[in-house]
Amino acid sequence: MMTIKLSSKKKMRNTLFITFLIIICLIGRIGYIQFVQGGELSTMAYQQQTLDRSINPKRGTILDSTGKTLAVSSTVETVTVNPGNIDKENKEKVAQALSDIFELDYETVLKKVTKRSSIETITKKVEKEKTDKLRIWMEQNGITTGINIDEDTKRYYPYSTVASQVIGFCGSDNQGLDGIEAKYDMVLKGTQGAIQRHTDAKGGEIGEEGENYVSAIDGNDLVLTIDLNIQSIVEKYLEEACIDNECTDGGTIIAMNPQNGDILAMATYPNYNLNEPYEAYTDELKETWDSMGQSEKTEKLQAVWRNKAVADTYEPGSVFKLVTSSAAIEEGLVTDIDQEGQFSCTGGIEVAGVRIKCWRYYRPHGSESLRLALMNSCNPVFIGLGQQLGVQKYYRYLNKFKLLERTGIDLLGEANSIFLAEEKAGPVELATISFGQRFEITPIQLVTAVSAIANGGTSIQPRVVKQIIDSQTGEIQDIPVKTNGEVISKETTEKVLSMMESVVSEGTGKNAKVVGYRIGGKTGTSEDGVNTNKYVTSFLGVAPIDNPQVVLLVTLYNPTGEGGHQGGAWVILTTHIKTIEKSRMI
Repeated sequence: MMTIKLSSKKKMRNTLFITFLIIICLIGRIGYIQFVQGGELSTMAYQQQTLDRSINPKRGTILDSTGKTLAVSSTVETVTVNPGNIDKENKEKVAQALSDIFELDYETVLKKVTKRSSIETITKKVEKEKTDKLRIWMEQNGITTGINIDEDTKRYYPYSTVASQVIGFCGSDNQGLDGIEAKYDMVLKGTQGAIQRHTDAKGGEIGEEGENYVSAIDGNDLVLTIDLNIQSIVEKYLEEACIDNECTDGGTIIAMNPQNGDILAMATYPNYNLNEPYEAYTDELKETWDSMGQSEKTEKLQAVWRNKAVADTYEPGSVFKLVTSSAAIEEGLVTDIDQEGQFSCTGGIEVAGVRIKCWRYYRPHGSESLRLALMNSCNPVFIGLGQQLGVQKYYRYLNKFKLLERTGIDLLGEANSIFLAEEKAGPVELATISFGQRFEITPIQLVTAVSAIANGGTSIQPRVVKQIIDSQTGEIQDIPVKTNGEVISKETTEKVLSMMESVVSEGTGKNAKVVGYRIGGKTGTSEDGVNTNKYVTSFLGVAPIDNPQVVLLVTLYNPTGEGGHQGGAWVILTTHIKTIEKSRMI
């Protein structure tokens, strides 16, 4: 008996010891959870028990330079459900009503309504007319919880295709995806608000605190340098030029104020509808769109979204002779632009054992002044000037004209020029650069360089946005004009502008002549790549020549129509520079 009693006592002691040890461990664990993990677990609990429904802010409005609306956010609504707050006997009825009102698949909606989750999105960005039908149905059927109708915004572009590659578009989440919309997304998008309430694991409400509403902060507005009137004019005539001349690869046009860098218009053809950026954008594509694979559709869309005026490079051709002329005059190689017999065209010129022909080699220009050489677009004269300047000095002017770097324009995807490195440029390479071939620049780089000639010699940075308007205070922030120093003297620019006027009045650009209006310009034609049998033709105009307010560059890619591909053949487009200038009321 004693042995049995002792054994029982021992078992009891062991049991008490184990129990005490377990209690100590539990206390320690509770202390660890409370004091070490308390903050983290409290946050997790709040997140689990708090249901947030986002409120999208109104995205800032984009305005043209005259105050016309180019992009605006209109008020729409988003419908969500909390499955846990919808009674079981009402789920099928709710799903049927939602699918009928919003024209959705019933089975898909039913899955969302019966799902074990806190919140499910039924439809986004719908017009209030439809959500009002839902409100009436909810009232008629006595359903007050489980269905949420929250204010949302939808981006709308009143002029559809106008300036499409410049403005860009937004995704379904209100984020800018291209153009100005993407570049200035942080300025435009604003700050999201929220509707918060406490829920259990199934989405049911906890307590009687109601909803906590955090207001969204609308995005700021942007005022562009683009003038809607000018933009509409250039797009109309660019489209006509591309269609009439059968330009297989489209075209671009830029109109810039050389005095302050403002881009008055920038267009690429073909363009697309900003309200439907993922749809076919030409009649030909519409016929085959449904039969295309997704990768092919994406390729086509990305091509038309691309702003070729800033993102694509090309050989400028004879337009570049303006740069060679400027450098030669500035360096004193030519003091009198009208000196007869200073140059002579024999139909070609020998460079390092290679004969480079004049475009009119079959009937040489003969004796010429620099003015006549530019009017005739005579290659040998400019090759000779390049030789006199030399590689080092010529590249110094390329740097001064900012042709070896991006312009810094406030648009996404700007490409840089493609020049042979200075130390690798030999006599032949210098010769071809001198008359605008065997290197590539972007249209915006060329317009920026010639703007320095047009404004008296100052390099100026192009811009598309000139003001930001605070959505809360209305305060206007002006974007400063940026200059990059003097490129050439005012005296040199006056001589070059005078020669440009002669090109239009008597030379290769005479098709751009407008009676009673002083316009200067230069034509250009180049090969689009090596041995492609494709050409790029262009015209650069400046007006009015005595006080330039517009530099206009028209570039057509691979014109295959009856007019041929010579630059002078397409300058009919520039006759509308007078209309553009008048529209600015200068």
